Amino acid sequence: MIDNKIVVGITQGDINGVGYEVIIKTLADNRINDICIPVVYGSPKVAAYHRKAINMENFSFNQIKSIGEINTRKSNIINCMDDSVRVELGRTTEQAGAGSLASLEAAINDLKNGSIDVLVTSPINKQNIQSSKFNFPGHTEYLATEFDANEVLMLMVSDLIRVGVVTGHIPLNEVPGDLSQELILSKLQLLNKSLIKDFGIRKPRIAVLGLNPHAGDAGVLGKEEQDIIIPAIKKANDENIIALGPYPADGFFGSENFFKFDAILAMYHDQGLAPFKALAFDSGINFTAGLSVVRTSPAHGTAFEIAGQGNASEKSFRNALLLAIDVFKNRKTHDELNQNPL
Repeated sequence: MIDNKIVVGITQGDINGVGYEVIIKTLADNRINDICIPVVYGSPKVAAYHRKAINMENFSFNQIKSIGEINTRKSNIINCMDDSVRVELGRTTEQAGAGSLASLEAAINDLKNGSIDVLVTSPINKQNIQSSKFNFPGHTEYLATEFDANEVLMLMVSDLIRVGVVTGHIPLNEVPGDLSQELILSKLQLLNKSLIKDFGIRKPRIAVLGLNPHAGDAGVLGKEEQDIIIPAIKKANDENIIALGPYPADGFFGSENFFKFDAILAMYHDQGLAPFKALAFDSGINFTAGLSVVRTSPAHGTAFEIAGQGNASEKSFRNALLLAIDVFKNRKTHDELNQNPL
């Protein structure tokens, strides 16, 4: 923190997508500078291109060479790319992938040495970023490796709902084989801890979804509920984790049962993210629980099809930035209370 303000590191993501648009639209609100110090790891040249493309010429970054030069009252940008960089809106290019990784590496380095307090990552293209340095399905797995996290959880967050997933970016046909009592229990432990420490919820209530239609119908439509999920829930309950289920996913969301819980644990990616995005596509946040550092991201992707048109909503990115600040403060409060119990 500098001048009692949280320093927010922001990666540029894919330069040919909507990353810069949602960053600029968010930071153009001067109230952001009252609550934090934004630092974008990217390219002043690319930022200027996007400002012009979306007609936001009245906004400008404070250009700096390193984190030590930040202006505490403005939005800062550190150059991570060569000046020969070329923006090709809506296209996936090798240069864009390299730029995504360079931005991420620079931000992580400053996060590790404490120069920034939290990290907000803009959307990347999961194909063009692949290289000898980045061989991961996405940000979540890369960050887990960088920060030596034994277990992480992709947690989608909105004002209405929080959804975590047991299995993340893997093919659907691999999900049943990956599920185990131990994995589900570890995700429940991680989720419960995050809800307490990161979100300030004293006694979280967690709903657990089944894997099969109708949660297996007592074994008629699958055995995973009886053999794996229910025993994992019982073990969590034995640890005083309030986990209930398994619930059939369709009826659970259809009946609006999710309002009764602080979070939901889905078995696989689309089971949790499809209903989440139906409810909060423009405003949802991707939070990585289980990291020693705070990382958030907008819930959407690069949106190549609308890049440079000025039509991208900044709600999700703005919410991601605000959540990162809130989680940082919640962790600080939690640590202080546990160091000085009443």
